[in-house]
Amino acid sequence: MSGDVEMIETVPTADIAKLEKEPKFALSNKVSHRVIYVHLNQHQDQAPVFLTDKAGTPIDKNPLKDVRVRKALLMAINRDAMVSKVMEGRAVAASQQLVDNFFGTSKKLKPTKFDPEGAKKLLAEAGYPNGFAMAIHGPNNRYINGAAIAQTIGQFYSRIGIDVKVDTMPSSVYFTRATKLEFSYMVLGWGTESGELRSALRSLLATNDSAKGMGVTNRGRYSNATFDKALSAALVTMDDKKTRRHDSGRS
Repeated sequence: MSGDVEMIETVPTADIAKLEKEPKFALSNKVSHRVIYVHLNQHQDQAPVFLTDKAGTPIDKNPLKDVRVRKALLMAINRDAMVSKVMEGRAVAASQQLVDNFFGTSKKLKPTKFDPEGAKKLLAEAGYPNGFAMAIHGPNNRYINGAAIAQTIGQFYSRIGIDVKVDTMPSSVYFTRATKLEFSYMVLGWGTESGELRSALRSLLATNDSAKGMGVTNRGRYSNATFDKALSAALVTMDDKKTRRHDSGRS
């Protein structure tokens, strides 16, 4: 006589060590096809809502449109620390929209090096030597440790002079507002069930065009004509070798 077998997915990382000691549980670990990423408001010339100077006064220019600011935000995040501390070793640092053993990913892309001093220099070059104030938004019931990830990003940014307020909310509220482009800095996740990169690139980075089904979840409104051209070719190429050359590499 055998008992029922049940499976539990997305076990909280804080419980894994305890479950490993329980003989009645069998744990299986595998790198997920879901990547946690951020979208930045790049479609407004004027500074969007939730982005001000440190006194709370609106600023004229949108700093997120400056590539130096975006690079500074990348360099300010210590991915290895997030993997070891927030995710308790149950994650890998990402360099693109899928882990680099999936089809279409680039072996040349590596996670951005943690460099807070370099980030400060880039902010100064962009005209923000004293930083600015910004809100980070994210869901609190969608991703494993999602709220903690948003909080940790905010702590890293405070070290380069950016005042951050973190606001997390239920995903039913969050995704509706994010799709309406209400936020400036969004913590999001994407799972590529097809096992290859094109669906992520088409949804997340292609220029938004709902009629063509392109960039439908590109909530930052990133747009690059050269990228769009390469992706369009990859989407209609059936030869895997040719597709890999075209590729740049679900919420």
